[in-house]
Amino acid sequence: MLFKKITCSLIFIFSINLSLGAEINKDAELIFKITLAKPPTSMPQTVAYIPVEKKYYIADGGLAPMGSAYEAPISKSLIHTYDANGIHIESTRAGFDNRSIYFNEKTSRLETITYNVSSAAGFAPMTGIFSLKLNEQGLLTGKSDAISNFTPAFGSASTMPSYNSKENIYYAKQDKSNSVYAINAENYQLISDIKLDYETPKVQADDVAENFIAFTGRAGEEFILLDVDHKRFLVYDIKGSYKGASNLPGSLKLRAKNHFNGLGYTLNGYYFLYIESEGEFGTFYAYKVLS
Repeated sequence: MLFKKITCSLIFIFSINLSLGAEINKDAELIFKITLAKPPTSMPQTVAYIPVEKKYYIADGGLAPMGSAYEAPISKSLIHTYDANGIHIESTRAGFDNRSIYFNEKTSRLETITYNVSSAAGFAPMTGIFSLKLNEQGLLTGKSDAISNFTPAFGSASTMPSYNSKENIYYAKQDKSNSVYAINAENYQLISDIKLDYETPKVQADDVAENFIAFTGRAGEEFILLDVDHKRFLVYDIKGSYKGASNLPGSLKLRAKNHFNGLGYTLNGYYFLYIESEGEFGTFYAYKVLS
């Protein structure tokens, strides 16, 4: 009887611990760094990670040149591949002005979302959502397939959407506001406009990252938003309710560009933050915000 009571108590405690979900680290934990081996085409955008390949993919942004009789209007932006230790393997021109790059667990594809996916700034070639073809070594081939053309539901031309592969939903942070658009990845229709609580953490729209919010996949702490001006990560649930903050070092050298790009969140739970002042071409810091 005593053994049964102890067993039941342990099961009860274990169940409580599971229901608590992730904990927010008071201070964001720096896990490792990726020092860029090549200069960004214009500015690094987001970072993807493929667990089975154990590789990171860093996508640059940059508009395509004007088309001519001699050159197609294809962006010169590169996608850089690094190994699990942050060592550069190669850089590939895929032809896109990348804004988001992510691994789609639903389709097992590496995918990119371009600048102006919504065509809010007018339609242009090579605009939309594309899958990036890899070879057997997990390296980019430079070839791609179109998934979707322009999709007005994404809103802001500069948005850097995150992807929820379990629910098949995109989350597109809108600039100069607290709005995050949830978009159905099947029909590309707007599901909802999630309003983030800025009042509780005492921030304004111009304090935080303009175009990117990370989707974590962690129940109760689904979103992470970078607060550039106060050097911290703000954590929200799926409804936009504020859950807490994780502090960055006060000495960290963030710049105005960190409001707009050089941000990413990978499947292994790391928030990547680009520090332009470290290294010849800048360095990505990988932080663990949720334990």
